[in-house]
Formats: sequence, C-alpha cells, structure tokens
Amino acid sequence: MTFEVHLQPRAKIQLYNAALWWAEHHSSDQAIRWLEGFQATLRTLSRNPERCPFAPEQGRVPFDVRELTYGVGRRKAHRAVFEIRGQAVVVHAIRHLAQDTLTSNDLA
Repeated sequence: MTFEVHLQPRAKIQLYNAALWWAEHHSSDQAIRWLEGFQATLRTLSRNPERCPFAPEQGRVPFDVRELTYGVGRRKAHRAVFEIRGQAVVVHAIRHLAQDTLTSNDLA
C-alpha cells in the first residue's frame, strides 16, 4: 500500500523556518542539503509509515500520533509529528528534538 504524504501549512512553515535557521547558523548550501534530505525522508512515509514509533504526544488527541526523526549523519535533531488517516500521512509539525512536546492545540 502506498500512502500520500501531506504537510499541514504549519508544518511547512516550521520546515522552512528550520532551514532558514540552518542557513543563518551554518551555510546556505548546508541548509539546502538539510532541507532536501528532510523532504526525502518525509517522502519515505509513503511506504510503511507504521514503522515509526508513537510520539510522546500519543494520548493527547483522539488519534494515533507518530514521529519520524531526521538529522545530519547519525545526529537526529528534528522530528516530524504525523498521523495516518486512511491512505494519507498527515504531518502536523516539524520540531527540534529539544523543543517541548506538542499540545493538543498544536495537533488540531
């Protein structure tokens, strides 16, 4: 089964803001590679999104919430928080691992 991956508008903004931060603190070339790598990783959710563990936010909303982590090399620093809706994967948020867990309002 193949799933369609959809980023909520807020998640898209969070993804691009993280890339902008990367450009400001590292380099624009690295930011582009980071963004393209994260986008490629998000596309892998189209195949077997159930492989990802439940997110710490599980139980705060009336649906299952999972997370996919991403980082440069072996250092995972960000995560995509998502749900599976039928044949769609809906990404609700892109967060740095150091950030607090999401609230139910963040997942609405």
